[in-house]
Amino acid sequence: MRIDLHTHSTVSDGTDSPAALVELAAAAGLDVVGLTDHDSTLGWDEAAASAQRMGIALVRGVELSARMAGRSVHILSYLHDRSDPGLNAESAQVRDSRVTRAERMVQRLAADYPIDWQAVVAQTAPGTTIGRPHIADALVAAGVSPNRSAAFASLLAPGGPYYVRHYATPAAQMVRLIRNAGGVPVLAHPGAKSRGNPVDDDDIVHMCEAGLAGLEVRHRDNPPEERARLERLAERLNLLVTGSSDYHGTGKPNRLGENLTDAPTLNAILAQGAAPLV
Repeated sequence: MRIDLHTHSTVSDGTDSPAALVELAAAAGLDVVGLTDHDSTLGWDEAAASAQRMGIALVRGVELSARMAGRSVHILSYLHDRSDPGLNAESAQVRDSRVTRAERMVQRLAADYPIDWQAVVAQTAPGTTIGRPHIADALVAAGVSPNRSAAFASLLAPGGPYYVRHYATPAAQMVRLIRNAGGVPVLAHPGAKSRGNPVDDDDIVHMCEAGLAGLEVRHRDNPPEERARLERLAERLNLLVTGSSDYHGTGKPNRLGENLTDAPTLNAILAQGAAPLV
């Protein structure tokens, strides 16, 4: 089976609608695809209907923002109950903070570049949670940056004059919220040096004590030495190991199915989650 458990649609910072994303996943030869938009489940129903039409299985999930030891980390939640009040309240706070942060960044950028809030909104679909990727797209549209990656590496980079932090839940707390909602928490791209310092062993152990289920090891942003470290740590801590594309459509070079999760790992996730495959 070909299983890709980490993708994004226009509900967050992808460029394909949930339905189109599932269609592309089927065309790419995937048997199972996970929809994991940032801090939102709004694409689940559309993606589920598309999955049934296309004959592909859908794992419903989200990618949740958290913080650990002063740095940002992302935690994938698979198959949780989307009516859970605790996780919903925390996700709403994170989403609201993302939008407020984006507005403040645009205000700073507007002092030096031809960009405003309407130019950013023009890069989104209805219902999208606006974030840095959409600011990057507006900078590209204005001719300021050649592409998203360049904008992220320069004007939108952490520590720069235009960067603004947003609220993020403590990682161990987020793991517990996911578990309380019946979800399966997996730490996304923990060895990604391009996103800052990799998450160290002690921090992963701390999240494991809170209920972390797995590590996303096979990811293009985890270099070989980090994959080897994370594999060893997962074996020591009895954590699941997943592989995913982190597909965003035309927004990033990641391609559907470029990294995969094996069937026994998917079965373990299904055994722990509150919701079934679609």
